[in-house]
Amino acid sequence: MRKGLLFALISILLVGVLAACGTGESSNTSGSGSTEEVVIGYFPNIDHVPAMISREKGYYEEALGENVKVTYKTFPDGAAFMTALKTGEIQAGLVGPGPVMNNYANGADVKIIAGASSGGTVVVASAKSGVQSVEDVSGKTFITPGVGCTHDVQMETFLKDLGITSARIGGTLKHVTGNPAQYGAMFESGKVDLAAVPEPWASQLVNDGAKIIVDTDEISYGTTLPNTVLVTSGKLIEENKELVANIVKAHEQGVNFINENPEEARDIAIKAIKDITDQELDPAIVDSAWERVTYTTEVNADVVQEFANSSYELKFLKEKPEFGDLIDTSFLMK
Repeated sequence: MRKGLLFALISILLVGVLAACGTGESSNTSGSGSTEEVVIGYFPNIDHVPAMISREKGYYEEALGENVKVTYKTFPDGAAFMTALKTGEIQAGLVGPGPVMNNYANGADVKIIAGASSGGTVVVASAKSGVQSVEDVSGKTFITPGVGCTHDVQMETFLKDLGITSARIGGTLKHVTGNPAQYGAMFESGKVDLAAVPEPWASQLVNDGAKIIVDTDEISYGTTLPNTVLVTSGKLIEENKELVANIVKAHEQGVNFINENPEEARDIAIKAIKDITDQELDPAIVDSAWERVTYTTEVNADVVQEFANSSYELKFLKEKPEFGDLIDTSFLMK
């Protein structure tokens, strides 16, 4: 991936703002498969830049045609995104693989149709925690965006291999959840000691004095697992393959643009995030954060299955899943 000198990014995305931003009604799909409106969902952070690029450049509008109205909706977490997908509030979008797998295992109609980004998950410890390495984490409290989210599974898999488990499954490491925008305040208050966190939050926390305990290239599945994927429903694939193919086409254009025009992509991302959060951006945070993320449409099905197996072994899933039917990359350009 070509990486340019990246210019800026913020660290504080407010849940209230995120939940309120974006609009869009669920699409009306007739028996013939025609769609009057398509809503694309994503999160305004570094992992989801392909959606910001495709939106700014009009790739979705171009690919779907003038008879389709394209709108966008942003989300604070994977649970909210998956609820919107299941209820038809959105038709497709970017989300972490953890919520996708958990919902699929519970019977949700969801399909991974492309990758979007990989990397970006980092485990950091607060300056007040006294944690200098993973050997110091026993009895501490760590935070992730959600129970069984992508970053939670990555961290607990890494620690399990070292013989350290969370209190949830009989260990001593305590786990809480919360919005990454609040992690800095939680570190300062002493409420949590560690965070398994995506970029740009990791870089912001480090900038504020936190210490990296496990970096992206060390954590389980850190560089091989898709950190963000493009998903839709199996129902939409069955009813309108052409529409799904065009959604993937627009997404691929966004990913390609990032890799071919990194500096312009950076500027678009900065503006898009600022428009949503109304926050100023820090150049040093962007430089650090973007270097940990790779933008790619590839999905390694074997790694996804390994990740799922680990989720089961860690008791996030009640039954051992088989994800042979979850991934459909047939719409990607060969």
